[in-house]
Amino acid sequence: MIRLSAYSPAAHPSLPPLARIGYALSVALLAWEERRQSRKALARLDAHLLRDIGLARDEARTEAARPFWQG
Repeated sequence: MIRLSAYSPAAHPSLPPLARIGYALSVALLAWEERRQSRKALARLDAHLLRDIGLARDEARTEAARPFWQG
């Protein structure tokens, strides 16, 4: 898992403006991919594992169905 909070464009004020935009876009794409993978994995969990993490099947299904761009 990637810690995206450490990759804030504000943490790199020395970058030129266009590079900061590219950097911010890269970080957003990484966050989206991480969400997509997490939700895909959540959809594959069986009832036993869902109980272990404290989720009902309906809650897991709802979360897994959310689009990757929704945080």
